[in-house]
Amino acid sequence: MNMHTTADHAGANHMQPPLLDVRDLTVEFATRRGTVRAVEKVDLTLAKGETLGIVGESGSGKSVTSYAVMRILDRAGRIAEGSIGFAGIDIGKASESDVRALRGREMSMIFQNPRAALNPIRKVGKQIEDVLIEHVQAQPSDAKEKAIEVLKAVRIARPEERYHAYPFELSGGMCQRIVIALALACRPQLLIADEPTTGLDVTTQKAVMDLVVELTRERNMSTILITHDLGLAAAYCDRVMVMEKGKVVETANAEAIFRAPQHPYTRKLMRATPRKGVSLRDLLPEDAAPAAAAPTAPVKGAGEPLLVVENLVKEYPRQAPTGGLAGLFGIKGAVADPFRAVDGISFSVARGESLGLVGESGCGKSTTSMMLMRLLDPTSGRIEFKGEELSAIPAKRFAGSPWRSRIQLVFQDPTDSLNPRYTAARAIADPLLRMGSGLAGAALRAKVEDLARLVGLPVNLLDRFPHQLSGGQKARVGIARAIAPDPELVILDEPTAALDVSVQAVVLNLLQELKQRLGMSYIFVSHDLEVVRMLCDRVIVMRSGRIVEEGATEAVMAAPKAEYTRELLSSIPHPPL
Repeated sequence: MNMHTTADHAGANHMQPPLLDVRDLTVEFATRRGTVRAVEKVDLTLAKGETLGIVGESGSGKSVTSYAVMRILDRAGRIAEGSIGFAGIDIGKASESDVRALRGREMSMIFQNPRAALNPIRKVGKQIEDVLIEHVQAQPSDAKEKAIEVLKAVRIARPEERYHAYPFELSGGMCQRIVIALALACRPQLLIADEPTTGLDVTTQKAVMDLVVELTRERNMSTILITHDLGLAAAYCDRVMVMEKGKVVETANAEAIFRAPQHPYTRKLMRATPRKGVSLRDLLPEDAAPAAAAPTAPVKGAGEPLLVVENLVKEYPRQAPTGGLAGLFGIKGAVADPFRAVDGISFSVARGESLGLVGESGCGKSTTSMMLMRLLDPTSGRIEFKGEELSAIPAKRFAGSPWRSRIQLVFQDPTDSLNPRYTAARAIADPLLRMGSGLAGAALRAKVEDLARLVGLPVNLLDRFPHQLSGGQKARVGIARAIAPDPELVILDEPTAALDVSVQAVVLNLLQELKQRLGMSYIFVSHDLEVVRMLCDRVIVMRSGRIVEEGATEAVMAAPKAEYTRELLSSIPHPPL
Protein backbone atom coordinates (compact mmCIF):
# COMPACT_ATOMS: atom_id res chain seq x y z
CA MET A 1 0.00 0.00 0.00
CA ASN A 2 3.05 2.25 0.40
CA MET A 3 3.60 4.88 -2.24
CA HIS A 4 7.04 3.71 -3.36
CA THR A 5 9.28 0.70 -2.95
CA THR A 6 12.38 0.69 -0.82
CA ALA A 7 14.50 -0.13 -3.84
CA ASP A 8 13.18 2.94 -5.65
CA HIS A 9 14.32 5.14 -2.80
CA ALA A 10 17.66 3.46 -2.38
CA GLY A 11 18.34 4.20 -6.03
CA ALA A 12 17.05 7.75 -5.75
CA ASN A 13 19.27 8.44 -2.74
CA HIS A 14 22.37 7.35 -4.64
CA MET A 15 21.49 9.38 -7.72
CA GLN A 16 20.76 12.76 -6.15
CA PRO A 17 21.22 14.59 -2.85
CA PRO A 18 18.26 14.62 -0.45
CA LEU A 19 15.72 17.41 -0.73
CA LEU A 20 15.78 17.85 3.05
CA ASP A 21 18.86 17.18 5.16
CA VAL A 22 18.63 17.85 8.91
CA ARG A 23 21.72 17.34 11.05
CA ASP A 24 22.06 17.46 14.87
CA LEU A 25 18.94 19.63 15.21
CA THR A 26 18.48 20.87 18.77
CA VAL A 27 15.58 23.16 19.70
CA GLU A 28 15.25 24.92 23.05
CA PHE A 29 12.44 26.94 24.64
CA ALA A 30 12.88 29.61 27.29
CA THR A 31 10.36 29.12 30.12
CA ARG A 32 9.84 30.61 33.57
CA ARG A 33 11.47 27.52 35.02
CA GLY A 34 14.51 27.68 32.79
CA THR A 35 15.47 26.37 29.38
CA VAL A 36 13.63 23.29 28.09
CA ARG A 37 15.23 21.19 25.37
CA ALA A 38 12.31 19.97 23.22
CA VAL A 39 14.36 18.41 20.40
CA GLU A 40 17.87 17.04 20.78
CA LYS A 41 20.38 15.98 18.10
CA VAL A 42 17.78 14.97 15.50
CA ASP A 43 19.04 13.73 12.14
CA LEU A 44 16.73 13.10 9.19
CA THR A 45 16.94 13.02 5.41
CA LEU A 46 14.14 13.08 2.87
CA ALA A 47 14.60 12.15 -0.78
CA LYS A 48 12.69 13.68 -3.66
CA GLY A 49 9.32 11.94 -3.94
CA GLU A 50 9.70 10.10 -0.62
CA THR A 51 7.21 9.98 2.27
CA LEU A 52 8.65 9.90 5.78
CA GLY A 53 6.44 9.18 8.78
CA ILE A 54 7.35 10.69 12.16
CA VAL A 55 5.55 8.90 15.00
CA GLY A 56 5.57 9.26 18.76
CA GLU A 57 3.41 10.46 21.60
CA SER A 58 2.59 14.03 22.60
CA GLY A 59 5.73 15.83 23.73
CA SER A 60 8.06 13.61 21.72
CA GLY A 61 9.20 16.52 19.53
CA LYS A 62 7.45 15.61 16.26
CA SER A 63 5.71 18.93 15.65
CA VAL A 64 8.58 21.03 17.03
CA THR A 65 10.92 19.37 14.50
CA SER A 66 8.58 20.30 11.66
CA TYR A 67 8.15 23.86 12.96
CA ALA A 68 11.93 24.23 13.01
CA VAL A 69 12.13 23.07 9.39
CA MET A 70 9.47 25.64 8.43
CA ARG A 71 11.07 28.28 10.71
CA ILE A 72 7.75 28.93 12.48
CA LEU A 73 8.83 28.21 16.06
CA ASP A 74 7.12 30.00 18.92
CA ARG A 75 8.80 33.26 19.95
CA ALA A 76 10.27 31.54 23.01
CA GLY A 77 11.84 28.79 20.90
CA ARG A 78 15.15 28.81 19.08
CA ILE A 79 17.35 26.45 17.07
CA ALA A 80 20.25 26.00 19.49
CA GLU A 81 22.37 23.65 17.37
CA GLY A 82 22.44 21.84 14.06
CA SER A 83 21.61 22.61 10.46
CA ILE A 84 18.56 22.34 8.19
CA GLY A 85 19.36 22.03 4.49
CA PHE A 86 16.50 22.35 2.03
CA ALA A 87 17.21 22.14 -1.71
CA GLY A 88 20.71 23.42 -1.06
CA ILE A 89 19.52 26.32 1.17
CA ASP A 90 20.59 26.55 4.82
CA ILE A 91 17.21 27.29 6.42
CA GLY A 92 18.75 28.08 9.79
CA LYS A 93 20.95 30.85 8.39
CA ALA A 94 18.56 32.24 5.76
CA SER A 95 16.96 35.64 6.35
CA GLU A 96 13.32 35.81 7.43
CA SER A 97 12.32 37.37 4.11
CA ASP A 98 13.97 34.51 2.18
CA VAL A 99 12.28 31.87 4.35
CA ARG A 100 8.93 33.64 4.02
CA ALA A 101 9.28 33.40 0.25
CA LEU A 102 9.94 29.66 0.53
CA ARG A 103 6.93 28.97 2.76
CA GLY A 104 3.90 28.12 0.68
CA ARG A 105 5.83 28.20 -2.58
CA GLU A 106 8.55 25.57 -1.98
CA MET A 107 7.56 24.02 1.34
CA SER A 108 4.12 23.94 2.87
CA MET A 109 2.24 22.53 5.83
CA ILE A 110 -1.14 20.96 6.58
CA PHE A 111 -1.95 21.82 10.19
CA GLN A 112 -3.67 19.52 12.66
CA ASN A 113 -6.85 21.52 13.27
CA PRO A 114 -8.29 22.61 9.91
CA ARG A 115 -10.84 25.02 11.38
CA ALA A 116 -8.17 26.78 13.47
CA ALA A 117 -5.91 27.02 10.40
CA LEU A 118 -8.57 28.88 8.37
CA ASN A 119 -9.65 32.49 8.79
CA PRO A 120 -13.24 32.20 10.11
CA ILE A 121 -14.38 35.54 8.66
CA ARG A 122 -12.92 35.18 5.16
CA LYS A 123 -14.37 33.08 2.35
CA VAL A 124 -12.24 30.04 1.57
CA GLY A 125 -11.84 31.01 -2.08
CA LYS A 126 -10.37 34.37 -1.06
CA GLN A 127 -7.95 32.61 1.29
CA ILE A 128 -6.64 30.51 -1.60
CA GLU A 129 -6.36 33.65 -3.72
CA ASP A 130 -4.25 35.27 -0.98
CA VAL A 131 -1.70 32.44 -1.18
CA LEU A 132 -1.57 32.48 -4.99
CA ILE A 133 -1.12 36.26 -5.18
CA GLU A 134 1.43 36.35 -2.31
CA HIS A 135 3.69 33.91 -4.17
CA VAL A 136 3.11 35.45 -7.61
CA GLN A 137 1.23 32.41 -8.88
CA ALA A 138 -1.73 34.56 -9.94
CA GLN A 139 -2.75 38.12 -10.63
CA PRO A 140 -5.88 39.73 -9.13
CA SER A 141 -7.51 39.43 -12.57
CA ASP A 142 -7.21 35.63 -12.78
CA ALA A 143 -6.87 34.68 -9.07
CA LYS A 144 -10.49 33.54 -8.74
CA GLU A 145 -10.25 31.25 -11.75
CA LYS A 146 -7.03 29.70 -10.45
CA ALA A 147 -8.47 29.33 -6.93
CA ILE A 148 -11.41 27.37 -8.34
CA GLU A 149 -8.94 25.16 -10.25
CA VAL A 150 -7.16 24.46 -6.95
CA LEU A 151 -10.50 23.49 -5.34
CA LYS A 152 -11.15 21.11 -8.24
CA ALA A 153 -7.70 19.56 -7.74
CA VAL A 154 -8.59 18.54 -4.17
CA ARG A 155 -11.92 17.04 -5.33
CA ILE A 156 -14.18 19.69 -3.78
CA ALA A 157 -17.73 19.13 -5.04
CA ARG A 158 -19.32 22.20 -6.66
CA PRO A 159 -16.06 24.27 -6.42
CA GLU A 160 -17.65 27.44 -7.86
CA GLU A 161 -20.18 27.36 -5.01
CA ARG A 162 -17.67 26.37 -2.29
CA TYR A 163 -15.42 29.25 -3.34
CA HIS A 164 -17.91 31.59 -1.64
CA ALA A 165 -18.30 29.49 1.55
CA TYR A 166 -17.00 30.39 5.00
CA PRO A 167 -15.22 27.68 7.05
CA PHE A 168 -18.13 27.32 9.50
CA GLU A 169 -20.39 26.35 6.59
CA LEU A 170 -18.24 23.32 5.74
CA SER A 171 -17.82 19.91 7.39
CA GLY A 172 -14.57 18.88 9.08
CA GLY A 173 -13.56 16.75 6.09
CA MET A 174 -14.34 19.60 3.69
CA CYS A 175 -12.31 22.07 5.79
CA GLN A 176 -9.41 19.62 5.70
CA ARG A 177 -9.59 19.56 1.91
CA ILE A 178 -9.50 23.38 1.88
CA VAL A 179 -6.36 23.31 4.07
CA ILE A 180 -4.80 20.79 1.66
CA ALA A 181 -5.75 23.10 -1.23
CA LEU A 182 -3.99 26.01 0.52
CA ALA A 183 -0.90 23.88 1.16
CA LEU A 184 -0.67 22.60 -2.42
CA ALA A 185 -1.81 25.75 -4.26
CA CYS A 186 1.73 26.75 -5.28
CA ARG A 187 2.91 23.18 -6.00
CA PRO A 188 5.63 23.08 -3.31
CA GLN A 189 8.48 20.56 -3.29
CA LEU A 190 7.97 19.62 0.39
CA LEU A 191 4.66 18.98 2.17
CA ILE A 192 4.52 18.52 5.95
CA ALA A 193 1.22 17.02 7.15
CA ASP A 194 0.86 17.40 10.94
CA GLU A 195 -1.80 14.96 12.18
CA PRO A 196 -3.93 15.73 9.09
CA THR A 197 -6.73 13.28 9.95
CA THR A 198 -7.20 13.71 13.71
CA GLY A 199 -10.93 13.80 14.49
CA LEU A 200 -11.99 12.54 11.06
CA ASP A 201 -14.03 9.38 10.57
CA VAL A 202 -12.33 6.43 8.87
CA THR A 203 -13.81 6.92 5.39
CA THR A 204 -13.07 10.67 5.37
CA GLN A 205 -9.60 9.91 6.74
CA LYS A 206 -8.95 7.45 3.91
CA ALA A 207 -10.28 9.90 1.30
CA VAL A 208 -8.06 12.70 2.64
CA MET A 209 -4.92 10.56 2.80
CA ASP A 210 -5.54 9.00 -0.62
CA LEU A 211 -5.96 12.50 -2.02
CA VAL A 212 -2.66 13.67 -0.47
CA VAL A 213 -0.88 10.60 -1.84
CA GLU A 214 -2.33 11.04 -5.33
CA LEU A 215 -1.47 14.74 -5.57
CA THR A 216 2.04 14.39 -4.15
CA ARG A 217 2.76 11.47 -6.47
CA GLU A 218 1.52 13.42 -9.50
CA ARG A 219 3.81 16.32 -8.58
CA ASN A 220 6.76 14.19 -7.34
CA MET A 221 6.63 15.97 -4.00
CA SER A 222 8.34 14.89 -0.79
CA THR A 223 6.11 14.42 2.25
CA ILE A 224 6.55 14.26 6.02
CA LEU A 225 3.53 12.70 7.76
CA ILE A 226 3.42 13.43 11.50
CA THR A 227 1.03 11.10 13.29
CA HIS A 228 0.43 8.97 16.36
CA ASP A 229 -1.71 6.60 14.26
CA LEU A 230 0.60 3.69 13.45
CA GLY A 231 -1.89 2.32 10.94
CA LEU A 232 -1.63 5.50 8.88
CA ALA A 233 2.16 5.45 9.01
CA ALA A 234 2.22 1.82 7.88
CA ALA A 235 -0.21 2.42 5.02
CA TYR A 236 1.18 5.65 3.59
CA CYS A 237 4.89 6.00 4.47
CA ASP A 238 8.07 4.63 2.89
CA ARG A 239 10.17 5.10 6.01
CA VAL A 240 9.23 5.73 9.65
CA MET A 241 11.13 7.69 12.29
CA VAL A 242 10.15 7.11 15.93
CA MET A 243 10.68 9.93 18.45
CA GLU A 244 10.60 9.85 22.23
CA LYS A 245 11.26 12.80 24.56
CA GLY A 246 12.81 14.90 21.80
CA LYS A 247 15.16 12.22 20.48
CA VAL A 248 15.04 9.82 17.53
CA VAL A 249 15.05 6.27 18.90
CA GLU A 250 14.57 4.33 15.67
CA THR A 251 14.38 4.90 11.91
CA ALA A 252 13.75 2.20 9.32
CA ASN A 253 11.77 1.11 6.30
CA ALA A 254 8.05 1.18 7.20
CA GLU A 255 7.46 -2.54 6.75
CA ALA A 256 10.61 -3.48 8.66
CA ILE A 257 9.87 -1.23 11.63
CA PHE A 258 6.39 -2.70 12.05
CA ARG A 259 7.44 -6.30 11.50
CA ALA A 260 10.45 -6.17 13.81
CA PRO A 261 10.67 -3.03 15.98
CA GLN A 262 14.06 -2.78 17.68
CA HIS A 263 13.60 -0.13 20.38
CA PRO A 264 11.52 -0.82 23.54
CA TYR A 265 9.58 2.44 23.03
CA THR A 266 8.62 1.44 19.49
CA ARG A 267 7.44 -1.92 20.79
CA LYS A 268 5.40 -0.11 23.47
CA LEU A 269 3.62 1.96 20.78
CA MET A 270 2.93 -1.17 18.71
CA ARG A 271 1.55 -3.01 21.72
CA ALA A 272 -0.85 -0.13 22.58
CA THR A 273 -2.39 0.02 19.10
CA PRO A 274 -5.96 -1.42 19.05
CA ARG A 275 -6.26 -4.28 16.56
CA LYS A 276 -8.20 -7.45 15.89
CA GLY A 277 -7.47 -10.44 18.07
CA VAL A 278 -6.26 -8.61 21.18
CA SER A 279 -8.02 -7.67 24.40
CA LEU A 280 -8.06 -4.31 26.16
CA ARG A 281 -5.66 -5.73 28.76
CA ASP A 282 -3.24 -6.72 25.98
CA LEU A 283 -2.87 -3.04 25.02
CA LEU A 284 -1.26 -2.08 28.32
CA PRO A 285 2.55 -1.81 28.51
CA GLU A 286 4.32 -4.95 29.67
CA ASP A 287 5.52 -3.18 32.80
CA ALA A 288 2.06 -1.82 33.69
CA ALA A 289 0.95 -2.64 37.19
CA PRO A 290 -1.92 -5.16 37.22
CA ALA A 291 -5.30 -3.62 37.94
CA ALA A 292 -6.46 -4.05 41.49
CA ALA A 293 -8.97 -6.81 41.86
CA ALA A 294 -12.25 -4.95 41.86
CA PRO A 295 -15.21 -6.40 43.75
CA THR A 296 -17.65 -6.79 40.89
CA ALA A 297 -21.17 -7.06 42.19
CA PRO A 298 -23.69 -8.52 39.76
CA VAL A 299 -25.60 -5.78 37.97
CA LYS A 300 -29.10 -5.65 39.37
CA GLY A 301 -31.55 -6.47 36.61
CA ALA A 302 -28.73 -7.13 34.10
CA GLY A 303 -30.12 -7.63 30.62
CA GLU A 304 -33.34 -5.71 31.30
CA PRO A 305 -33.95 -2.60 29.14
CA LEU A 306 -32.57 0.54 30.75
CA LEU A 307 -33.04 2.88 27.79
CA VAL A 308 -35.59 2.43 25.00
CA VAL A 309 -35.63 4.71 21.96
CA GLU A 310 -38.57 4.55 19.54
CA ASN A 311 -38.83 6.31 16.14
CA LEU A 312 -36.59 9.18 17.22
CA VAL A 313 -36.56 12.10 14.77
CA LYS A 314 -34.70 15.41 14.79
CA GLU A 315 -35.38 18.01 12.09
CA TYR A 316 -33.85 21.42 11.57
CA PRO A 317 -35.65 24.13 9.58
CA ARG A 318 -33.85 25.59 6.61
CA GLN A 319 -34.54 28.26 4.04
CA ALA A 320 -34.11 28.25 0.32
CA PRO A 321 -31.01 30.22 -0.77
CA THR A 322 -31.62 33.83 -1.64
CA GLY A 323 -29.53 35.78 -4.14
CA GLY A 324 -29.47 39.20 -5.77
CA LEU A 325 -30.70 42.28 -3.94
CA ALA A 326 -32.83 40.18 -1.58
CA GLY A 327 -29.73 38.41 -0.30
CA LEU A 328 -27.81 41.67 -0.10
CA PHE A 329 -30.43 43.25 2.16
CA GLY A 330 -30.90 40.12 4.29
CA ILE A 331 -34.39 39.28 3.01
CA LYS A 332 -35.08 35.64 3.89
CA GLY A 333 -35.98 33.16 1.21
CA ALA A 334 -38.88 30.75 1.15
CA VAL A 335 -38.91 27.98 3.75
CA ALA A 336 -37.45 24.79 2.27
CA ASP A 337 -38.04 21.22 3.42
CA PRO A 338 -36.49 20.69 6.86
CA PHE A 339 -33.18 18.88 7.20
CA ARG A 340 -33.66 15.55 8.99
CA ALA A 341 -30.50 14.89 11.03
CA VAL A 342 -31.97 11.81 12.76
CA ASP A 343 -34.55 9.88 10.80
CA GLY A 344 -36.78 7.56 12.84
CA ILE A 345 -34.26 5.40 14.70
CA SER A 346 -35.19 2.81 17.33
CA PHE A 347 -32.92 0.85 19.68
CA SER A 348 -32.46 -0.12 23.31
CA VAL A 349 -29.66 -0.36 25.87
CA ALA A 350 -29.78 -3.05 28.56
CA ARG A 351 -28.55 -2.68 32.12
CA GLY A 352 -24.83 -3.39 32.28
CA GLU A 353 -24.46 -3.27 28.48
CA SER A 354 -22.03 -1.31 26.28
CA LEU A 355 -23.50 -0.13 22.99
CA GLY A 356 -21.30 1.31 20.25
CA LEU A 357 -22.67 4.05 17.98
CA VAL A 358 -20.55 4.43 14.84
CA GLY A 359 -20.71 6.16 11.47
CA GLU A 360 -19.23 9.00 9.46
CA SER A 361 -19.34 12.67 10.46
CA GLY A 362 -22.84 13.99 9.87
CA CYS A 363 -24.51 10.59 10.25
CA GLY A 364 -26.47 11.70 13.34
CA LYS A 365 -24.39 10.18 16.17
CA SER A 366 -23.81 13.40 18.07
CA THR A 367 -27.38 14.66 17.53
CA THR A 368 -28.69 11.36 18.90
CA SER A 369 -26.37 11.67 21.92
CA MET A 370 -27.54 15.21 22.62
CA MET A 371 -31.18 14.09 22.57
CA LEU A 372 -30.45 11.15 24.87
CA MET A 373 -28.66 13.52 27.26
CA ARG A 374 -31.75 15.76 27.02
CA LEU A 375 -29.64 18.69 25.89
CA LEU A 376 -31.70 18.77 22.69
CA ASP A 377 -35.43 18.22 22.17
CA PRO A 378 -36.47 15.62 19.57
CA THR A 379 -38.90 16.58 16.82
CA SER A 380 -40.81 13.37 17.44
CA GLY A 381 -40.37 9.90 18.93
CA ARG A 382 -39.88 8.55 22.44
CA ILE A 383 -36.92 8.32 24.83
CA GLU A 384 -37.82 6.05 27.71
CA PHE A 385 -35.43 5.59 30.65
CA LYS A 386 -36.31 3.10 33.40
CA GLY A 387 -39.91 3.20 32.21
CA GLU A 388 -40.16 7.01 32.36
CA GLU A 389 -40.68 8.99 29.14
CA LEU A 390 -37.86 11.52 29.33
CA SER A 391 -38.67 13.01 25.93
CA ALA A 392 -41.76 14.54 27.53
CA ILE A 393 -39.51 16.72 29.72
CA PRO A 394 -38.27 19.78 27.76
CA ALA A 395 -34.48 20.07 27.53
CA LYS A 396 -34.56 23.46 29.27
CA ARG A 397 -36.18 21.90 32.36
CA PHE A 398 -34.30 18.60 32.36
CA ALA A 399 -31.20 19.97 34.14
CA GLY A 400 -33.30 20.57 37.25
CA SER A 401 -35.03 17.17 37.18
CA PRO A 402 -33.96 14.23 39.38
CA TRP A 403 -33.19 12.27 36.18
CA ARG A 404 -30.21 14.48 35.32
CA SER A 405 -27.86 12.57 37.63
CA ARG A 406 -28.89 9.21 36.12
CA ILE A 407 -27.44 9.99 32.66
CA GLN A 408 -23.99 11.55 32.32
CA LEU A 409 -21.58 12.39 29.51
CA VAL A 410 -17.82 12.10 29.01
CA PHE A 411 -16.83 14.66 26.38
CA GLN A 412 -14.51 14.15 23.42
CA ASP A 413 -11.88 16.78 24.22
CA PRO A 414 -10.56 16.46 27.79
CA THR A 415 -9.11 19.98 27.63
CA ASP A 416 -12.01 21.97 26.18
CA SER A 417 -14.56 20.22 28.41
CA LEU A 418 -12.91 21.42 31.65
CA ASN A 419 -13.33 24.94 33.05
CA PRO A 420 -9.80 26.43 32.93
CA ARG A 421 -10.55 28.37 36.14
CA TYR A 422 -11.52 25.26 38.12
CA THR A 423 -9.02 22.97 39.81
CA ALA A 424 -9.40 19.24 39.20
CA ALA A 425 -11.07 18.92 42.61
CA ARG A 426 -13.57 21.69 41.83
CA ALA A 427 -14.38 20.14 38.44
CA ILE A 428 -15.09 16.73 39.99
CA ALA A 429 -17.14 18.30 42.79
CA ASP A 430 -19.22 20.41 40.39
CA PRO A 431 -22.00 17.86 39.65
CA LEU A 432 -22.22 16.98 43.36
CA LEU A 433 -22.77 20.64 44.20
CA ARG A 434 -25.22 21.25 41.36
CA MET A 435 -27.32 18.14 41.91
CA GLY A 436 -27.94 18.58 45.61
CA SER A 437 -25.76 15.82 47.04
CA GLY A 438 -25.77 17.61 50.42
CA LEU A 439 -22.00 17.20 50.72
CA ALA A 440 -19.82 20.10 51.81
CA GLY A 441 -16.47 20.83 53.42
CA ALA A 442 -14.44 17.80 54.52
CA ALA A 443 -17.14 15.34 53.43
CA LEU A 444 -17.15 16.77 49.89
CA ARG A 445 -13.35 16.69 49.72
CA ALA A 446 -13.32 13.08 50.91
CA LYS A 447 -15.82 12.11 48.21
CA VAL A 448 -13.73 13.88 45.54
CA GLU A 449 -10.58 12.09 46.71
CA ASP A 450 -12.42 8.74 46.60
CA LEU A 451 -13.47 9.46 43.01
CA ALA A 452 -9.90 10.47 42.09
CA ARG A 453 -8.55 7.21 43.48
CA LEU A 454 -11.27 5.28 41.65
CA VAL A 455 -10.16 6.67 38.27
CA GLY A 456 -6.45 6.42 39.07
CA LEU A 457 -5.81 10.16 39.45
CA PRO A 458 -3.17 10.91 42.13
CA VAL A 459 -4.78 12.86 44.96
CA ASN A 460 -1.87 15.31 44.99
CA LEU A 461 -2.97 16.52 41.53
CA LEU A 462 -6.45 17.58 42.65
CA ASP A 463 -5.44 21.15 43.35
CA ARG A 464 -3.94 21.65 39.89
CA PHE A 465 -5.65 23.49 37.05
CA PRO A 466 -6.28 21.83 33.64
CA HIS A 467 -3.23 23.44 32.00
CA GLN A 468 -1.04 21.81 34.67
CA LEU A 469 -2.29 18.29 33.82
CA SER A 470 -1.43 15.89 31.01
CA GLY A 471 -4.00 14.74 28.48
CA GLY A 472 -4.48 11.42 30.26
CA GLN A 473 -4.88 13.13 33.63
CA LYS A 474 -7.48 15.53 32.21
CA ALA A 475 -9.35 12.56 30.73
CA ARG A 476 -9.45 10.99 34.20
CA VAL A 477 -10.85 14.22 35.68
CA GLY A 478 -13.60 14.18 33.03
CA ILE A 479 -14.45 10.56 33.81
CA ALA A 480 -14.47 11.19 37.58
CA ARG A 481 -16.79 14.17 37.06
CA ALA A 482 -19.19 12.02 34.98
CA ILE A 483 -19.41 9.17 37.51
CA ALA A 484 -19.59 11.48 40.57
CA PRO A 485 -23.42 11.44 40.80
CA ASP A 486 -23.52 7.62 40.43
CA PRO A 487 -25.15 7.51 36.96
CA GLU A 488 -26.70 4.39 35.52
CA LEU A 489 -25.97 5.36 31.89
CA VAL A 490 -22.82 7.10 30.66
CA ILE A 491 -22.54 8.42 27.11
CA LEU A 492 -18.90 8.46 25.97
CA ASP A 493 -18.37 10.84 23.05
CA GLU A 494 -15.01 9.91 21.47
CA PRO A 495 -13.36 9.99 24.93
CA THR A 496 -9.93 8.88 23.67
CA ALA A 497 -9.78 10.56 20.23
CA ALA A 498 -7.32 13.23 21.39
CA LEU A 499 -5.08 10.86 23.37
CA ASP A 500 -1.86 9.03 22.50
CA VAL A 501 -2.19 5.29 21.95
CA SER A 502 -0.56 4.28 25.25
CA VAL A 503 -2.71 6.77 27.23
CA GLN A 504 -5.75 5.59 25.27
CA ALA A 505 -4.99 2.00 26.30
CA VAL A 506 -4.93 2.96 29.99
CA VAL A 507 -8.14 5.03 29.75
CA LEU A 508 -10.03 2.30 27.89
CA ASN A 509 -9.02 -0.27 30.50
CA LEU A 510 -10.13 2.17 33.20
CA LEU A 511 -13.56 2.59 31.55
CA GLN A 512 -13.98 -1.18 31.30
CA GLU A 513 -13.04 -1.63 34.95
CA LEU A 514 -15.39 1.14 36.12
CA LYS A 515 -18.26 -0.36 34.15
CA GLN A 516 -17.75 -3.73 35.80
CA ARG A 517 -17.22 -2.30 39.27
CA LEU A 518 -20.09 0.21 39.26
CA GLY A 519 -22.56 -1.71 37.07
CA MET A 520 -23.05 1.15 34.62
CA SER A 521 -24.27 0.98 31.02
CA TYR A 522 -22.32 2.73 28.24
CA ILE A 523 -23.17 4.28 24.90
CA PHE A 524 -19.81 4.65 23.18
CA VAL A 525 -19.91 7.16 20.31
CA SER A 526 -16.85 6.70 18.11
CA HIS A 527 -15.41 6.48 14.62
CA ASP A 528 -12.62 4.13 15.82
CA LEU A 529 -14.08 0.74 14.98
CA GLU A 530 -11.21 -1.18 16.57
CA VAL A 531 -11.86 0.53 19.92
CA VAL A 532 -15.58 -0.21 19.56
CA ARG A 533 -14.75 -3.85 18.86
CA MET A 534 -12.85 -4.10 22.14
CA LEU A 535 -15.18 -2.14 24.43
CA CYS A 536 -18.74 -2.76 23.19
CA ASP A 537 -21.13 -5.70 23.42
CA ARG A 538 -23.34 -4.48 20.57
CA VAL A 539 -22.89 -1.94 17.80
CA ILE A 540 -25.22 0.31 15.79
CA VAL A 541 -24.02 1.64 12.43
CA MET A 542 -25.60 4.93 11.33
CA ARG A 543 -25.65 6.69 7.98
CA SER A 544 -27.56 9.84 6.98
CA GLY A 545 -29.58 9.78 10.20
CA ARG A 546 -30.69 6.16 9.89
CA ILE A 547 -29.56 2.83 11.32
CA VAL A 548 -28.17 0.65 8.53
CA GLU A 549 -26.97 -2.25 10.68
CA GLU A 550 -27.21 -3.42 14.28
CA GLY A 551 -26.06 -6.49 16.16
CA ALA A 552 -23.46 -8.14 18.38
CA THR A 553 -20.15 -6.35 17.82
CA GLU A 554 -18.12 -9.41 16.87
CA ALA A 555 -20.83 -10.64 14.50
CA VAL A 556 -21.18 -7.28 12.73
CA MET A 557 -17.42 -6.79 12.45
CA ALA A 558 -16.76 -10.35 11.27
CA ALA A 559 -19.59 -10.57 8.73
CA PRO A 560 -21.18 -7.16 8.05
CA LYS A 561 -24.42 -7.33 6.09
CA ALA A 562 -24.64 -3.71 4.93
CA GLU A 563 -22.37 -2.49 2.14
CA TYR A 564 -21.77 0.72 4.10
CA THR A 565 -20.49 -1.25 7.12
CA ARG A 566 -18.12 -3.16 4.84
CA GLU A 567 -16.91 0.18 3.47
CA LEU A 568 -16.21 1.49 6.98
CA LEU A 569 -14.28 -1.64 7.96
CA SER A 570 -12.22 -1.63 4.76
CA SER A 571 -11.19 1.98 5.41
CA ILE A 572 -9.37 1.17 8.67
CA PRO A 573 -5.58 1.37 8.19
CA HIS A 574 -3.85 -1.60 9.86
CA PRO A 575 -0.17 -1.73 10.80
CA PRO A 576 1.34 -5.15 9.93
CA LEU A 577 1.75 -6.23 13.56
